[in-house]
Amino acid sequence: MRRLLSFMMVVFSCAFISNARGELHVDIVAGGVDPTSIAVQKFETIGKVSSSDAKMLREVVENDLKRTGLFRIVNHNALPEFVKMNDMPNFKSWKAIKTQALVQASLQPDGKDNYKLEFYLWDVNGEEQIEAQSLIASKKSVRRLAHIMADAIYERLTGEIGYFDTQIVFIAETGPVDKRVKRMAIMDQDGYGMRYLSDKKTFVMSPHFSPNMSSVVFLSYRNDDPMVWVLDLETGDQTKLGNFGGMSFAPRFSPDGNRVALSLVKNGITNIYEYDIANQSLKQLTFGKHIDTSPSYSPDGRYMAFNSDSSGSQQIHVLDLNTGKQKRITFGAGRYATPAWSPDGNYIAFTKMADNTFYIGIMNSEGRHEKILAGGWYMEAPSWAPGSRRVVYYETEQAADGEERISHIRSVDITGQNIYDIELDDKINGVEPTWSPKLP
Repeated sequence: MRRLLSFMMVVFSCAFISNARGELHVDIVAGGVDPTSIAVQKFETIGKVSSSDAKMLREVVENDLKRTGLFRIVNHNALPEFVKMNDMPNFKSWKAIKTQALVQASLQPDGKDNYKLEFYLWDVNGEEQIEAQSLIASKKSVRRLAHIMADAIYERLTGEIGYFDTQIVFIAETGPVDKRVKRMAIMDQDGYGMRYLSDKKTFVMSPHFSPNMSSVVFLSYRNDDPMVWVLDLETGDQTKLGNFGGMSFAPRFSPDGNRVALSLVKNGITNIYEYDIANQSLKQLTFGKHIDTSPSYSPDGRYMAFNSDSSGSQQIHVLDLNTGKQKRITFGAGRYATPAWSPDGNYIAFTKMADNTFYIGIMNSEGRHEKILAGGWYMEAPSWAPGSRRVVYYETEQAADGEERISHIRSVDITGQNIYDIELDDKINGVEPTWSPKLP
């Protein structure tokens, strides 16, 4: 079932790194900066290569970079020359149209079933080549080549981890509001290649990837029994995580993939537990007569953020997994929920409810420096891209009388700028998205 298995290897990678003081670097911290202008040439084709594949690869690379908000793609009609691979650009002509970075690429067969992609990245003002890579993939996975290429360009120019060669798992809702069908689905981060992972018969929620992308943990209402299940992405097999003697929900893998945190209802009380997969043992982490849920591990596995109503309203707390001590970290107006720790450990994303409005925001791990990224009638379930640069979430629009409510999966930069929809079929409402790690 896993499309990513057909990608073969990266066969060659080298970077021509300059110590020049004026080397091109994209400012990714400040909001409102002018995007870096980058020209992506038409891909050279060598041998028997599909021209549509070459055109598609160029478009995917350009779209990946453009959606970040950090790059402006130079219009194809404005390109002053076509520079063949292994030829030097005429930097003067590229500077004349204010191009800051130039990309060359070639595509050729590698055996019967594979493609070889080579590309160069030039710093136009510095007049030097700063990246060169050669990649091989199955022709069936050729689109991944473009995402990996875009990641390499992004990483070289920004210094951050790329997130284009990733996927998103989510719940795809179809049908009228009173008879919604909820199916688990997966797609590339740009919405391409969506496919279902569960059938129409079973109500599912809250999917989350394992760190190595081998499986997805989720809540299933199979036989009206709400329990946590695990889906093997290789085989498609689904297995109940355990028999816990109560309703279990809100599952999340630990950073090492060896444990799953979840909420478990026993005797009407909801606490957070941790399930050791190898030992098949369950450990209680929080105690009390309140509702503790939505656990999220810190990337080093030492702490867990979760939301609790132990203070009288729904707030975010952090648990030290070594000592068992916990502390409340949110004290702003309103209620806080669904914390999600960023991969770099610097932020916690959250949902906030105040003044009849829902918000998606971020704060540091101490609950300080809160920043609202988006607000609307209803939005929830923030999840981080690799590199901790973007957050994906879903937003449901308020509907007029007699109209269906529409839910969109959206992505926002941590500056609060450059919000865009991840396009789905018009008949599909996307909710509860979770961003994957970079694909293996």
